[in-house]
Amino acid sequence: MQDFGQIFEEHFAYVWGSLRRLDVREADLEDQAHEVFLKVHAHFHQYDRTRQIRPWLFAFAFRVASDYRRLARHRVEVLGASVEAVDPQQPADTRIQLAEEHALLAAALDTVALDRRAVLMLHEFDEIPVPAIASALGIPVGTASSRLRLGREDLAAALHRLRKQRGDR
Repeated sequence: MQDFGQIFEEHFAYVWGSLRRLDVREADLEDQAHEVFLKVHAHFHQYDRTRQIRPWLFAFAFRVASDYRRLARHRVEVLGASVEAVDPQQPADTRIQLAEEHALLAAALDTVALDRRAVLMLHEFDEIPVPAIASALGIPVGTASSRLRLGREDLAAALHRLRKQRGDR
């Protein structure tokens, strides 16, 4: 059985990445990730250890990100570039293409409604089954399935629109 410290150490990067994909600004990620773990710590006694930890953690991250986004001070766009690690083994053109595709996917995900994006991310990126997502987010399975379907449709439409805007076929 893992204790809270182990879970914090093993899953901090996961929570950080989830918050980033849920539109928490880079400058605020550390504070918001700690906020998630404060809430996790307060409810740690309620965690069902027979279930996967990531959907449970994601539910906290989703709520913290939702609260964060409601704050007016975060509705102002902040310009700046994030720095990604560079793999020197990859040719430069491959790195550029991957960076462009990553940016395109991030921009498309940003257009998907947060409730749909949460289900989409858990299912597609974390490979969590829909019933576990529904349980973690406290929604009916049918709602989770609907959000996944609509999120996929929204993401596909956004990718198509963004590719068209940048001149891809």
